[in-house]
Amino acid sequence: MDGGDVRRAVAEMARVLGPHEAADWSLPAGPLEWSCWTTAAHIAHDLLAYAGQLAHAGEAGSGLPYGGAVREAEAYLPFDLRVAEGASPGEVIQVVVACGGLLSAALATADPGVRAWHWGPCDPAGFAAMGVAETILHTHDITRGLGVAWQPPATLCAGVLDRLFPDAPQGDPVRVLLWATGRGELEGRPRVTSWVWRAALPPEGS
Repeated sequence: MDGGDVRRAVAEMARVLGPHEAADWSLPAGPLEWSCWTTAAHIAHDLLAYAGQLAHAGEAGSGLPYGGAVREAEAYLPFDLRVAEGASPGEVIQVVVACGGLLSAALATADPGVRAWHWGPCDPAGFAAMGVAETILHTHDITRGLGVAWQPPATLCAGVLDRLFPDAPQGDPVRVLLWATGRGELEGRPRVTSWVWRAALPPEGS
């Protein structure tokens, strides 16, 4: 996956949620304990964090004379996104769009061979897939909280499954992704109650 996929995911979020800015975003986002507002802010937070990891990795490998200040990360950078508490739902969506643009830009300039930290070395395609996953899955949570009928785009779900859930069963990618992340049922399979996606790459040659 790449920055174009991130832009498509964020655009879809804005399209489906934008008409519902006046709804009660203090309601829980589907199965989550977070409110719809907090869940949207969380999407922005993750998109920005992924952009930061990629940008940092690119600078660490650039060979520019930073005097040793920039080195390979072994954790997430110690910064955070704070969305103003008084921001309206529409303004939070704008923040998501902006952070999605930053991640897309970081992906566009990242060398495919660069590795940034996400519980191990992760390539740009992995960060793109995580950005898409966070956006479409939490958009699904928010739509459930607001009572809006919506399903994530199948093409984006398929890309996420291919990169982050390589052991997922075959089937409709929307249903499989929702099942794999504990958000739905899949015939013949037990309900998922604990899950993790596979973003970090195995060591070369393993």
